[in-house]
Amino acid sequence: MAALGSDYTNNTVLIYSMSGTHLVETVIKSHDRSAQHIQVGIMPSELKANDDCKLLILSSPAPCEYQGKIKKEGGNFIIAMFYGQEKESRASARYAVSTPAMIDTLIVDNEPYTLQNPIKVVLINISTSGVRFRAPYYSFEVGDEFQMHFDVSNSKKMLTATVINHIDNDNTSSDYGCRFF
Repeated sequence: MAALGSDYTNNTVLIYSMSGTHLVETVIKSHDRSAQHIQVGIMPSELKANDDCKLLILSSPAPCEYQGKIKKEGGNFIIAMFYGQEKESRASARYAVSTPAMIDTLIVDNEPYTLQNPIKVVLINISTSGVRFRAPYYSFEVGDEFQMHFDVSNSKKMLTATVINHIDNDNTSSDYGCRFF
């Protein structure tokens, strides 16, 4: 996982209200690592100076989450970041998304194998430790490793994960819980 001091310039960030409502997906235009603040391409109109928010930065190799506070500096709005831990039954807070993705590579014995017919999936939620997605019925088994590609805010992202559980919804789709590695 990327560390607190990583440079997040040009990474996609999902901005949420403190109650967990998704506000916007945008790109980080600049990141001042010493001051720990970012400027984003689109500032949510719902947020004003001194408001708190939650951030999920889609950094590589795994997303990072922060809490932030909206500040005004030199006439521009910035988001001051500080690391926050969510209090819930999971180690990492989950953020709801509804984004199409493509799994086109399976990893077997640490070797990537490109699928002739990539599998179209829909992301359901994402956290700093993993992702849940919906795929055609019984596409994967527990232990399968894969690379997933998707676009967010006109930026291509790739995640690598292992299936750790699945739930069959009906005979047409299954939901898969996966851990990043």
